[in-house]
Amino acid sequence: MLSMTRIGLAPVLGYLIIEEDFNVALGVFALAGLTDLLDGFIARNWANQKSALGSALDPLADKILISVLYVSLTYADLIPVPLTYMIISRDVMLIAAVFYVRYRTLPTPRTLAKYFNPCYATARLKPTFISKVNTAVQLILVAASLAAPVFNYADSIYLQILWCFTAFTTAASAYSYYHYGRKTVQVIKDR
Repeated sequence: MLSMTRIGLAPVLGYLIIEEDFNVALGVFALAGLTDLLDGFIARNWANQKSALGSALDPLADKILISVLYVSLTYADLIPVPLTYMIISRDVMLIAAVFYVRYRTLPTPRTLAKYFNPCYATARLKPTFISKVNTAVQLILVAASLAAPVFNYADSIYLQILWCFTAFTTAASAYSYYHYGRKTVQVIKDR
């Protein structure tokens, strides 16, 4: 439910940013962040609340939210186009890799029903350390960019430094998945 709430908040945030209602967008972004923290807390502390569907929806919700936010903030001229292109390209490559791993680890006969059944887990992607850092940096940049027009620092050199740091961590994260490849995928044998 919390992941679905985050997915539902993504287009609302996009609309608010495009309409330049940054005060409300900042509040909605905080709400989306709260749902993510609460989701993780519940999954870590109550084993009966973990599910294959939830473990698939949580990263999907994060990717949708990040993508919508970066595209919207780029449209609002608060994040540069090349940075957004880099972030979304990395995510598309990761999603394509996940689809490929899903296909390769699915036992025969491979059917569409089995392939798209989130309750039938065959592999788990373990994020690299730099990928976790990158996610945090990307979220910090989103928060800083949303706050920039509210607190009048859209032209700050510190925001531009954060763009460069985000580009660096995004490239390093993409490289880490390429370099470590198979080590980041844990095949689930019990199926």
